[in-house]
Amino acid sequence: MTALIIILVIAALVVIYFISTYNSFVKLRNQAEEANAGIDVHLKQRYDLIPNLVETVKGYAKHESSTLEAVIKARNSAMSATTMEERDNANNVLSGTLKSLFALSESYPELKANSNFLDLQQKLSEIEKGLLNARKYYNAIAKQMNSKVEMFPSNLVASMTGFKKLSYAEVEEAAKQRVEVKF
Repeated sequence: MTALIIILVIAALVVIYFISTYNSFVKLRNQAEEANAGIDVHLKQRYDLIPNLVETVKGYAKHESSTLEAVIKARNSAMSATTMEERDNANNVLSGTLKSLFALSESYPELKANSNFLDLQQKLSEIEKGLLNARKYYNAIAKQMNSKVEMFPSNLVASMTGFKKLSYAEVEEAAKQRVEVKF
């Protein structure tokens, strides 16, 4: 009789551990989805701001159409990305084209002094800071999830229930490089 009670207690502890671990995976998954949605909100603000920025620059730098077209093409590519990896890659390209756009403004003092351009540049800077914070939050959640998916014994629950590691929001090497604009 004592052996049966011990077996039932151990079985109950295993079931409680399994349920608790499963629920923590669900919580982390939901937090990751929330963090990903936060990134999407900032990206949407960025996408909405870019046409205004391009139109402002277009008035001053008419013969720089290739730079402006590259910004719009990168924006459209980023907006149509479906997976997180595609989105990150497309947004890294977009960031590079925006750097070129701002470098272009250095050649046009009247554009650099334009209050509308400065306001748009300030808004974009604020959006970029928010985007950076949203990516940091997502990466913190991904780190927690990935650690839990790999660590014993929670990795057993993860493999039984289909939870997998999350990819991190990263910046590719090309986006880290300094942009040089030559005229």
